[in-house]
Amino acid sequence: MAQDSGTTATPRVVLVTGASTFLGGYLVARLAANPEIEKVLAVDSRVPGKALLRRMGRAEFLRLDIRRPTIAKTIAVHEVDTVVHAATSIMDLSPHSAAIKEFNVVGAMQVFAACQRSPSVRRVVLRSTAMVYGASSKDPAYFSERDRAVREPTSGYGRDLLDIEGYARGLARRRPDIGVTIVRFQAILGPRIQTRTGAYLSTPLVPTVFGFQPRLQFLHEEDALGALEHITLSAPSGTYNIAGDGVVSLTQAIRRAGRIELPVPSGLVTPISGVFSDVRTARFRSSQMDFLTFGRVLDNSRMRTDLGFEPRFTTSETLDDFIERGASDMVISPQRWRDLEQRLASAVHQLR
Repeated sequence: MAQDSGTTATPRVVLVTGASTFLGGYLVARLAANPEIEKVLAVDSRVPGKALLRRMGRAEFLRLDIRRPTIAKTIAVHEVDTVVHAATSIMDLSPHSAAIKEFNVVGAMQVFAACQRSPSVRRVVLRSTAMVYGASSKDPAYFSERDRAVREPTSGYGRDLLDIEGYARGLARRRPDIGVTIVRFQAILGPRIQTRTGAYLSTPLVPTVFGFQPRLQFLHEEDALGALEHITLSAPSGTYNIAGDGVVSLTQAIRRAGRIELPVPSGLVTPISGVFSDVRTARFRSSQMDFLTFGRVLDNSRMRTDLGFEPRFTTSETLDDFIERGASDMVISPQRWRDLEQRLASAVHQLR
């Protein structure tokens, strides 16, 4: 979407898909605590945990499958004016599969089709991902929202969201009276949210691609949630990168987390990452190997200038909070790493 419409008034009736996920569920809780919103509908095919349900307060939970026409009836019956599609499965802990692709793509098609037919819907927010930019050796230093992937993802979550973003833009063209906002989140880390990146950085021995030093950028879970709430309430339409300031190298992240880096050929990263105790969650798939090889960094200037959103955590602070409150015990402390590096440098100097 090249043009941005203006900001909108506070929504009256909000429907949030993916209510059992961290972002979807906690967004519902925040919206339900806002007295200016008349009604909040939490939708998911899975029932959220008891603690999350309690947090949702006055929100009404509806157990339904967004791939079915029931979603259109729900929007019509409740006269929903704002739809937040947070059910896009970017479940980093689960390997991508045909079933997940069907849920992502078919679910999004049904949600957008229901919005297109509804006379009450005025705003649609899509939770997307920085994965749509892909990762390659020819990437720009920073991806802006106007940049396209140099090497588009051909499979996995990135491919799903590229297709889903296309459907969202199609909705905006067919219904120009509906403001459509696409939110591209950078890799999220935090002490509560579970992601594959977090699991990868929590393994004792972390395999990396030999000969490459990818630049990484993180987004704190609280900033991801705060941005989604801000956008739901008042943001203009358009496409926006959401990311923390600053970058770290993969080696820096591993050492600060107190892990041991193991550089190996790219084809061995996936099997080696699955050797450890938490096999299902720690494993990286082949579709994510480009990210581990080349990294990915986003330009977040429009996040400030157009959205008016300021993250609380930088990339470095996000990593520190994840390490302090979320990751498992360190194998080697950062101070121990510094001592080892100094001893190695001293030894090399003496040899010279």
